[in-house]
Amino acid sequence: MTNVLVVKANNRPDGISTMMYNTFVEEASKNDSLNITTFDVFTENLPHYGQDLFDALGKLQNGEELNEAETASIAAQQKSQAAIKNADVLVFAFPLWNLTIPSALQAFIDYSVQAGFTFKYTAEGKKEFLLGDKKVYLLNARGGYYNTPEVNALEMSVNYMHAVLNNYFGLAITDEVIIEGHAQDQANAGAIIADGLEKVKALAATV
Repeated sequence: MTNVLVVKANNRPDGISTMMYNTFVEEASKNDSLNITTFDVFTENLPHYGQDLFDALGKLQNGEELNEAETASIAAQQKSQAAIKNADVLVFAFPLWNLTIPSALQAFIDYSVQAGFTFKYTAEGKKEFLLGDKKVYLLNARGGYYNTPEVNALEMSVNYMHAVLNNYFGLAITDEVIIEGHAQDQANAGAIIADGLEKVKALAATV
């Protein structure tokens, strides 16, 4: 049995990346060899990543009692990391919002990345990755066109996911589907979305 973790990062019921998530799960569920689990970063309500976690980690090292906010931060970290660790395949379904990823997905990534979990430094100061081989698929939707060199550098959702997954998780992107331009080219929006969802179906069949 292959454990597939689908990270859902859009809480809009009619969002295009929500459609991509639904399409992927429906198609992948036809494969009885896949155990599919969803981690919805919005319904998990992960607290903001920051000082509460840092204080909690220090207190745990010293055997001190945690307050409520620190306990919640440690729980968010443990749950996020366990979801990553238990997966053979990672699927991220997310939109481009304001040129970047939703903040709820950012929290999940931040809680997951940790020296000693995703990577460690060797005695020589080199980074060594710890998660082993996992397939990674990206399902992204963006209303404008960002596929030209002039504007691609502004796009900090897919570009960011590539950077963080490669450099801090040690994971290469296996495949991706990007639906773009449906807001900018509204006359062809239906065809753009339909074509993208067919690509999601085809991707799901390869997992």
